[in-house]
Parts: sequence; structure tokens; C-alpha cells
Amino acid sequence: MSTYLAKPGEVERKWWVVDAEGKVLGRLATQIAVVLTGKHKPTVTRSTDTGDFVIVVNAEKVKLTGQKLDKKFYYRASGWHSGLKKISAGKMIQTHPEELIKLAVFGMLAKNKSRQHIMKKLKIYAGAEHPHAVQKPEPLKI
Repeated sequence: MSTYLAKPGEVERKWWVVDAEGKVLGRLATQIAVVLTGKHKPTVTRSTDTGDFVIVVNAEKVKLTGQKLDKKFYYRASGWHSGLKKISAGKMIQTHPEELIKLAVFGMLAKNKSRQHIMKKLKIYAGAEHPHAVQKPEPLKI
């Protein structure tokens, strides 16, 4: 028996839609990362991107456990001296809920060159509507 290695041209990609309403952020991010990388498929190959597309709706209704709304901070630097900006998770859910899920999934992926390519397959929307009805996404059970 030989080992099956998927080639880039023969990978069949599906579209999945995930409703984030009431879901815990960390557990949601891990399941999305598994689908994006293709580890849920039996044809997973390390050297080939075999992952599927994921659409996340209702990003503004995601939950954080414990006191993370007040005590968890996200940092970014402007590049100037003393230009460190920080924003709490509670403020980020109100202003940029898509960015919150994007950062969580980004942290779950492997730290290599394919991470940016994999993130392009993730589409996040704050509300319940998305413009990807043509792709006929199937609901993903999480």
C-alpha cells in the first residue's frame, strides 16, 4: 500500500458557515483552525494546502469566559517611540468583533509561511448576513 499525497490541483474545497452566537472564542477558534488547515479530512497532506473555506457570522455575539472582557488586552505598535497601543477584549468586541476572531484563529495556526495563505480562506462578518450564498456553504457543527 502506498501513502496518498494530495496534489494542489486535485484538492476539493468546500465552504462552511459557522454561527458564532453564544460560542466561546477559544473553542471556536480551534475548530475553525482545524477546518482551515484541512486536518478534518482523511486526505490531509503536510506539503499541500488541503483546507476548506470558513465563513463566520454573528461575530459580535461571541462569548469570552471569566474576566477576559476586562483583563485581556490586545497590543499593537505604531512604530513610533512610546507608540504602543492597547485595547481590551470588551472594547474590541464592541468596535471590531471580526478582528477579535481573526486574531484568535491566527494564533491557532502553525507559525510558518503558509499561515497568511490559510487566513485568506477565512471570511468573518459581524452580523448574520454574508455575501457568499453563491458558494452554497454548509453549516459546520461546533
